[in-house]
Amino acid sequence: MYAQDLPGARHWSGQGAKRITVIGAGLAGLVAAHELERLGHSVQVLEARLAVGGRVRTHVFSGRANGPLVELGAMRIPASHHRTMQWIDILGLSDRVRQFRTLFSDDASYLESRTGHLRVRDASPTLVKAFSEGLPPGSDYHAETVLCAAWLTASVNAVAPGAFRRDLHTGLNVELLDLLENIDVRPYIVASGANERVDLNRFFANNPDFARTSGLRNFFDDVIVETSSALFRLDGGMDQIAQRLAERLRGPILRGRRVVGLHVQRDGVLVEVQRGLATAPRRSDYVLCTVPFSVLRRMRLSGIGDDKVAMIHDMQYWPATKIAVHCQEAFWERDGISGGGSFTGGLVRQTYYPPVESDPRLGAALLASYTLGPDADALGREHPDRRVAVVLDELSAIHPELNSPGMVLDVVSQAWGEDPTSMGAAAVRWSKDAATAEEERVLAARPERTLFFAGDHCSPHPAWIEGAIESGIAAAQDVHAALPVDHRVLATGYQGLPGGSA
Repeated sequence: MYAQDLPGARHWSGQGAKRITVIGAGLAGLVAAHELERLGHSVQVLEARLAVGGRVRTHVFSGRANGPLVELGAMRIPASHHRTMQWIDILGLSDRVRQFRTLFSDDASYLESRTGHLRVRDASPTLVKAFSEGLPPGSDYHAETVLCAAWLTASVNAVAPGAFRRDLHTGLNVELLDLLENIDVRPYIVASGANERVDLNRFFANNPDFARTSGLRNFFDDVIVETSSALFRLDGGMDQIAQRLAERLRGPILRGRRVVGLHVQRDGVLVEVQRGLATAPRRSDYVLCTVPFSVLRRMRLSGIGDDKVAMIHDMQYWPATKIAVHCQEAFWERDGISGGGSFTGGLVRQTYYPPVESDPRLGAALLASYTLGPDADALGREHPDRRVAVVLDELSAIHPELNSPGMVLDVVSQAWGEDPTSMGAAAVRWSKDAATAEEERVLAARPERTLFFAGDHCSPHPAWIEGAIESGIAAAQDVHAALPVDHRVLATGYQGLPGGSA
């Protein structure tokens, strides 16, 4: 039984049409399936979970469709990610695009310093003093250069996790100052309360190549994006992208089907599929694997080149942990915070204040903690109840309203490093130079006979929806261009999947 013979699938044919199995119903898999069907091929998608979207995961509180929502996965789209914006338009979601307010975008939000938590509008003197004390004796830089460097260092503290953050500070101060001395930073200095601070959003928007000649290029690329004002979100949740893609597919999405083995053969790929307690091997002519390598390396693999196997096992993935709270009301608005995020430091790291777009009588969502890398591991290893208790206790130091009776209605957490369908939030290449990063990308995306690969880890944009979309389209085109499987060597026919339809 081929994919188009499965119940619920439509029948179509065309010269050179291929029968393709896509593993994973994240955005890379869904976009690739959409593109393959557009090119005239027959596609079935296998998904381990019961929901589509992969690491795009929107949670709605209160059990109602119009309840407060929070993004437990991808939550922002840079304006420069044109493929993502184009697909939002294709899927009819353009009218739901809203600005995403990020760290440092609200003067009333908080920022951790060595003297405690400060309002962003009041933080400059403390940041400049701490930064200046770390400079070599006799350093002579312009005051505005030091001010800008102090705020850039604050952005590093906010974005970089754990030991990576500490390693960055070794020699970072002087490197930043030398780069900034060649830039006129005065246009980006703005009044902030009784002090002055640097508008990092405008600085990065007007200096997109900042630090690209530095060894910190990959890291600062992400800092620039994460603190940019040109970020967007979707009213109603990011998972609308995945849902609308899934609705457009003609072929089936078979959910609850966990792939546990891939074996490349000369006449196709043997796919071991687990459904419940049963596991059955089934052959497919062409397979497009879009699951993260952190999951793929736990499968039984054969027929794959040694260099590819090494890449699958060596690719670095960092976890991320998010803890969100359903609050009785958006109490932070009484504190003067209209949105954006606080760099709260400690175990909490980052806190975001989603806008209240649902019925306010249903309460408001607060992304209490967003952590990455070793910081996420520290929380992710805790029991969920303990994880929540630690975050609420720490965050209540700046938001004591959390301790008010009845304020916290519900809590949800997502530890991506512990999730068996992801085993990490994203592949990272921060510590690699441009040439090494590109070599890794090319090898990650390279097919093995009729086994193809896609996902943000196969793109120049790891950790972003843009990378998933870009690699999904590229892989679909590679499958389309592949030579047909020679069925004269086949010993047995394709048997389909156990149980037929989803």
